[in-house]
Amino acid sequence: MDEDVVNKLVSGGDTAVAEIFSEYQPRLERMVEFRLDRRLRGRVDSADIIQEAYIEIARRIRDYTSNPTVAFYVWVRQITWQTLVSVHRRHLGQKRHPNMEVRLAQRSPNDTTFSIAQALVAQLTSPSGAAQRQEEYDQLRDAFSTMDDTDREVLALRHFEQLGNNEVAEILGISRTAASNRYVRAVKRLGDVLASLPDFQERRS
Repeated sequence: MDEDVVNKLVSGGDTAVAEIFSEYQPRLERMVEFRLDRRLRGRVDSADIIQEAYIEIARRIRDYTSNPTVAFYVWVRQITWQTLVSVHRRHLGQKRHPNMEVRLAQRSPNDTTFSIAQALVAQLTSPSGAAQRQEEYDQLRDAFSTMDDTDREVLALRHFEQLGNNEVAEILGISRTAASNRYVRAVKRLGDVLASLPDFQERRS
């Protein structure tokens, strides 16, 4: 927890919330883009999700400042994640489920698998050849589904959302040492997964 940020939020009111949120916005946009279900790409604007999250953050800011148990960014990200879950539910007709309303660590393991697979396919393949892209996506999804749930989430948070080790530890409720060790293990597994797909190696050479 950053006491300076909390003090600024308390003394600065709505203006401080808006200023700090604007600093976080690029990171939140990266998270939304990474986590957004691929079925909604082109249908849902990430900026709208961010704006909806901001409204909720501003409404609940006193809840945070009265009991700041985690870093402000971690709290802001959690609300943004909850907003994204609600958007998925509205557009995809998903039924309300308690596990979708709480911490990221409690989400369905396959959700992160899908996000990692689609991010890698987008980064490492050309837009052409839809059938080939789908095949590569399926291969990556199957490979990452064999990873330990927490290792997979650490990889997503550190490698794709580009969060710091302390933030990852807070989000997942594990120690900083555990978060660091799991990231090292997850990166090795990422290398093993990519090495098992020759087409990826050829395109990167």
